[in-house]
Amino acid sequence: MIRHSLISTAIITALSSFSAHAGIIKGQVLDTNNQPISQADVHIHGKTQSIKTDDNGQFSINVDANSQLHISKSNYIDARIAVNEASSALNITLTPTSVETMVVYASALHKNSLEMISPVSVLAGDELRNKAKPTLGETLKGIPGVNASYFGPVSSSPIIRGLDGPRVKITQNGLDSSDASRIGPDHATSNDSLAAEQIEVLRGPATLLYGSGAIGGVVNVVDNRIPTDNIEQLTGAVEYTHDTVSNANTYAAKLETGHNNFNFHFDGTKRTGDDYQTPRFDLPEEEHEEHDGHEEEEEHETATSVENTFIDSQTVNFGTSYVGEHFTLGLAYGRIDTDYGIPAHEHHEHEHDHELGHDHEDGEETPVYARVEQDRWQGLMSYALHNNWIETINLRVGYTDYRHAEIEDGAIGTIFSNETTEARLNIEHKFANWHGMVGYHFSDSDYDANGEEAFTPASKTTSHAIFILEEQQIGDVTIEFGARLEDYTIDSAIADHDHDHDHDHDHDHDHDHDHDHDHDESNAQTQLYSKSFTNLSVSAGGIWQYTPGQSIALSLSHSERAPLSAELLSNGVHIATGTYELGLGYEIEEGEIHFEPEDIKQETSTNIDLSFRRFSGDFGYTVNFFYNDIENFYYQQNTGLVFDEEHGLEAAEEGHEGDMTVYQFVSKDAQLYGLEFDAHYKINSNAMIKLFGDSTTAKLSSDDNNLPRIPANKLGSELQYNLNDWQFSLTGTHYFEQNDITAYETATDSYTLFDAQANYQLTVGPVDTQFYINIDNITDELGFVHSSFIKDKAPLPGRNFRIGVRGYF
Repeated sequence: MIRHSLISTAIITALSSFSAHAGIIKGQVLDTNNQPISQADVHIHGKTQSIKTDDNGQFSINVDANSQLHISKSNYIDARIAVNEASSALNITLTPTSVETMVVYASALHKNSLEMISPVSVLAGDELRNKAKPTLGETLKGIPGVNASYFGPVSSSPIIRGLDGPRVKITQNGLDSSDASRIGPDHATSNDSLAAEQIEVLRGPATLLYGSGAIGGVVNVVDNRIPTDNIEQLTGAVEYTHDTVSNANTYAAKLETGHNNFNFHFDGTKRTGDDYQTPRFDLPEEEHEEHDGHEEEEEHETATSVENTFIDSQTVNFGTSYVGEHFTLGLAYGRIDTDYGIPAHEHHEHEHDHELGHDHEDGEETPVYARVEQDRWQGLMSYALHNNWIETINLRVGYTDYRHAEIEDGAIGTIFSNETTEARLNIEHKFANWHGMVGYHFSDSDYDANGEEAFTPASKTTSHAIFILEEQQIGDVTIEFGARLEDYTIDSAIADHDHDHDHDHDHDHDHDHDHDHDHDESNAQTQLYSKSFTNLSVSAGGIWQYTPGQSIALSLSHSERAPLSAELLSNGVHIATGTYELGLGYEIEEGEIHFEPEDIKQETSTNIDLSFRRFSGDFGYTVNFFYNDIENFYYQQNTGLVFDEEHGLEAAEEGHEGDMTVYQFVSKDAQLYGLEFDAHYKINSNAMIKLFGDSTTAKLSSDDNNLPRIPANKLGSELQYNLNDWQFSLTGTHYFEQNDITAYETATDSYTLFDAQANYQLTVGPVDTQFYINIDNITDELGFVHSSFIKDKAPLPGRNFRIGVRGYF
C-alpha cells in the first residue's frame, strides 16, 4: 500500500505542478509596415481555445505557466513566442507570405502548411467552397499529386501519387470515415465536402498517427460539428447552387451559437441531380450491342450522357460542446441518406424515378443504384494541464454504423455494412528541448456483405497501436522522429462455397442419397480464419529555413501494411467492375479455387520525400520529389482465366459470351516515383498567375512492367484577378496521354479542360452575400480518366454552368 501511495503521490504531483501565479498578457500584432492586423488567431500552445485580435491588432490572454504563444493569420507566416505570467506587453510582427497558410489539424502538433516536413495541401475558405463537388475525388483532383478514381461523378475517391483504395486513409476530424469506399470503386465516400471547414491532403506515408491504411497518404475532412472555441453570438450561412450539366440543385445551411461556454452547431445539405451530360462519345462495343439489339453491321452508336448517374442526398450534423479555460467536452451526431446511380451495370432504356416503388411499363428494368445510410457519433474530451511536462491530454472517440445497399429492379440485391468503433488518445508533452506526442489508437471494424455482389466475406478487423512523435528546433532547423507499433488482426468465416468452384459438370451423378446428404453438409460448412500482423512504422525528417521565407524539407519513412479483408479474402463476381476477384489467400489449381493462405507477407514501403519551398515575396513555389520502394505490393493481376456460373473457370481463349475475366490479388515488389509542383507569381496587387503539375511512374521492380490504372500526368495554369468587389479566375489543365499501361489495359488519349469563375461580393445589412458563376469544361472537351475502372463508359462531364449564391450572417 505504501508503494501504491508513493506512486499516486508522484503522479498527482506531476499532473498538478502548475505555476503558483497566473497573469494576463497583453500585446499587439502588426505587419511589416507597422500596421495593425485584425482578426489574427492567438492561443496558448496546447489549449484548444483561441482569441482574435481587435481592429487595432490588440489582444489580452491569460497565462498560468511558462508557455508558447501561437499567432496565425491567413497570408502571414505564423509567429511563436515564449511567454510566462510575468511577460510584459508584446509587440509581434508577422511577415507576409505569398501563399495562404493554414493550421493542419492532421499534423497533431499544431503545425501550419509551411511548417510541415511532409508535403501537405489544404483547401479552405472560399477556395474550398468554389471547388467543392459531391465527392472528395472530384473536389481534390486539381491538387498536384492528387487524382480521382472516377466511377462517375457521384462515386470518385482520391488517388495520391498513384495510390488509392486501402492505401489512402480518409478521415473526418482525425477519425476513420468507416465506410465501404476502400472495398470497391463504385462505393462512394461518406464524407461531405460541402459541409467541411477545410480539407487536408497529406502526401506520402502518414502511418504514424493514422495506421497502416495510410501508407499512401491521408485526406482529413475538418468540420466544426464539435466546436472547440467559444461562440459568443448566433452565426450562420446558407447556400444554393444549380449545375446545368446534370440539372442538379444543392442546398446547404449552417447555424452556430453559444452561451456561457456552451456551444451548439448544426449543418445540413441536400443535393439532387439527374444523369450527367457529356460530349458525344462512342459506346463500347458491348454497350452498343445491348443498347439497340442490332448486330455488328449497324453503324457504331454514340451517346451524349452517362446513364444511371443520378444523385439524391441529404446530410445533417448536430454538435455541442463545453469549452472552459482548461477543459473541453463535446459530442456530435451525423446522419447521411444518399441514393446514387451506379453506371455500367448494363441496364438500359429507362429513366430514374426517385420513388422506389415506381412501376415501369413494358417490363422495363429499373436502374441499379446504391442507397447509403450512415449514423456517426463523435466525442471529444480535452484537458490542458500546462505543467512542466504534460501540456494536453486529448481523447477522440467515434462510433459509425454504415449501410450500403445496392438496389436492382426495385429489390435489394446486395448489402454492405460496416460497424466501427474507434478511439484515439493523445498526450502532448515537453521534455527538455523536445516537444511531442505519445498516444494509443484503437479501431474495431465489423464488416459484412450479403447478396450476389458480396465478393468479400464478412470479417472483423481489430487494431491496437501505440505511437510517439517528437520534434526539436535547433536554430533554423526543425527535426522530427516518430514510431508506431500496431497489432492488426483479421477474423472471418470462409464458407466452402466461397472457395470451392469445382462444378463437376462431367462427373457421374449416380450417387446414393447418403452421399448426396454428406456432400450438402460439406457445402454448408465454414472454415474459421484468423490472421494477426504486427506492423511497425518509423520516420525521421527535418526542415531547414535556410533564409526567411524559403526552406528545404527531407523525410524518410518505413511503413508496414497488412492486407484488408478485400485484398486477402475476396472470392466472387464484382458486378460493378465486371470481373471475378480473388484474394491473396487463394490458389488456383487445375481449374479449381482453394483457400490456402499460407504465406501472406506485409506490404512494406520505404519512402523518401524532398521538398523545396519559397513562400515570401511576389514569387513562390513548392516542388516535391518522391521515391517509394514497396516490397510485396498488393495489386490485381489478370490470371488469363475467365469465369461464368455454368462453366466455372476456363482459359480465356476457351471462354464463352458473358464470361468475366478473373483478377487475383498478388504481391510483388514495386517502385513509384515522381514529382509535383505548384508555383505562383503575383503580377500586381490585383493579379496572380499559378502553374502546377505532377508526374507519377509506377513499375514492378522485377520486370519493369507498369502497374495498372496509374493516373496520367497533368500540367495546368491559373490566372486570378480581383477588381473591386469582383473576383475572376481562369484555369486550364492538360492531362497527358497515358500509354504506360499493363497488358490488359488500353491507352488513354490526352485532353485539356478549361474552367472559369466569377464571384461578386455584396453586403446587405448584416448579411455578406456572394454571387458566383462557374463554367466548367468551357470547350466541351471529351476526356476519359485512365484511373477509372469504367473509363470507356463514363467520360468526364461536358460543359457545365454552375450558378449560385451564398449568404453569411
